[in-house]
Amino acid sequence: MTDLSNIEKALYSYLPQDHPLLRNLISSMEYSLKAGGKRIRPTLVLEFSRVCGGTDEVAMPFACALEMIHTYSLIHDDLPCMDNDDMRRGKPSNHIVYGEDIALLAGDALQSLAFETMSKSDTVSKSGAEIAVNCINILSNYCGAVGMVGGQVIDLEHENKETTIDVITRMHHKKTGGLIKAACEMGCVCGNADKEKILSARKYGENIGLAFQIMDDILDVTSTGEKLGKPIGSDKENNKSTYVSLLGIDKCRELVEKYTSSAISALEVFDNDTTALKEIAVKLSKREK
Repeated sequence: MTDLSNIEKALYSYLPQDHPLLRNLISSMEYSLKAGGKRIRPTLVLEFSRVCGGTDEVAMPFACALEMIHTYSLIHDDLPCMDNDDMRRGKPSNHIVYGEDIALLAGDALQSLAFETMSKSDTVSKSGAEIAVNCINILSNYCGAVGMVGGQVIDLEHENKETTIDVITRMHHKKTGGLIKAACEMGCVCGNADKEKILSARKYGENIGLAFQIMDDILDVTSTGEKLGKPIGSDKENNKSTYVSLLGIDKCRELVEKYTSSAISALEVFDNDTTALKEIAVKLSKREK
């Protein structure tokens, strides 16, 4: 299993150097990047790279770039114009500490830093231009208008409205599942995998992404703010339709098991040991925070 300390060390090494006139911005970027978290997405990049015969040296910059995109999305999600959450990972949200203006710009800066990281000469010299371009294309697609950003728009536009499971599933394929699928596919690309393996990795990502989101909906009802490190009951407060509100907790738990099983089945095409990827899927399905 991936050593998270290696991800942390690499991730922080890409932060901009301190500058007197930019100190507040860099501090804001660092605040959210160092706020902890499961590091699921960079771990998936590294693990899929390994099962495809790749190396951490090649995959790490792309894993870090993906986590930068994820972090920027969390900063923006918490803003008053979005989900309006005051806490994230047990700490005040970025905009509570630095103000809405700096938080917004810190998210923007992390987004651009991600693409700078993937296109650095050192990154490209280790990966080769084809891998770098393919990873940039995958991530830009999954984090943009038809991916994560599009999912957030669907989410915002369906607040205070009755909606369907189909709409919710489409939304989370983009909003939550987008970056998870990106992680799986980018890892395969870093390991020079063939098309069949990339498609199987995408299937794995789609399924654990849905299982992850359904668990989020369950925990928003059953857990505590102390455990989750963020407010609970926010979906109900914002009049959002969720898997739980439409299907009930028991059915949702069944779906988590179903999607987790499908994710694990998708790993059968890989020749190398996929134990770590199976463990990730199971761990996410049983998480309490």
